[in-house]
Amino acid sequence: MTDKRFRIHAVFLTIAPIIAAWFGMSVFAACLLVLLLLVWRWLIVLSGFSIPEKSPVLVLETISISHFVEKVRWSMDRLGVPYTERATGGTLGAFFRGRTVPQLKVRTGSVCSVIGNSADILRYLWGRYAAEDPVAAAFLEPTTERLELERRLDRHGVNLQVWTYYRILADREMTLQAWGVNNPLVPFWQRQLLRLLFPLLAALVRRAFSVNDANFARSVEHIEALLADLNSRLMDKRQSLLGGDELNYTDIAFASMTGLWLMPTAYGGGKADHVRMERDRMPAPMRADVEAWEAAYPEVVAFVSGLYRKERMLSLRVEPRNA
Repeated sequence: MTDKRFRIHAVFLTIAPIIAAWFGMSVFAACLLVLLLLVWRWLIVLSGFSIPEKSPVLVLETISISHFVEKVRWSMDRLGVPYTERATGGTLGAFFRGRTVPQLKVRTGSVCSVIGNSADILRYLWGRYAAEDPVAAAFLEPTTERLELERRLDRHGVNLQVWTYYRILADREMTLQAWGVNNPLVPFWQRQLLRLLFPLLAALVRRAFSVNDANFARSVEHIEALLADLNSRLMDKRQSLLGGDELNYTDIAFASMTGLWLMPTAYGGGKADHVRMERDRMPAPMRADVEAWEAAYPEVVAFVSGLYRKERMLSLRVEPRNA
């Protein structure tokens, strides 16, 4: 892995035209500068084999409050694999680097693989650990039934993003809180940049997620349809959404997404404490939605609250396995 070396090189690449203009370089000198930068980049590639950067085997890049992140974070905690979480500020990665979260970086020797999309990360974890410890990884098995429910839940997660942004974007401080400006795990410069660029980022979010009246209404309709369906399933006191007594990753995914508005104490497994959207700080319409959903879907609330109270806290006490 040579991420830091490439970042330094990128800085010099960016200021190279300024250097050329400042010193009034000739065309020949400018071409020589470009050649030197290309050689430098080649040497960085070679250094990755001879002097690889020391880094954790598994790095999970996140924004702390994301329900898609929590889905992966919780699954990794339950599996008991050691990993390092690196929090970034809000939407900076998506809009300025074209990088969504979660992202899992896997180092094998001098090679680093990057896996995006929460569902794909879970497929990697299943493939990597199922043969090694089939009992511990059984909850990640991607059966046909689980995959179908997961697709529904991922669409549900997108609808929740629309609902959340529709309700909080008008509240600058609430939005910044959710993006991590008070989270010491987010680099200081990113927290300051979030404050500085808030109007631009808010406008980009509105456009990217189609945060408008019509899409909000559709999203809420879909959210409530799924909650009603799962609430009816849970009325038989089953231990898993798909039936049976064994928890699987779709239960974790649903709990993670519901946790976004229910905000149980254990949400984030201690890694989202600085970005929580507390009930008394929510905008009144958002709080009204939450209270209405609590009243309308009590089986969902009981199921998710129970998973956070028992399963989520238990997963944090699992002795990590060797990666």
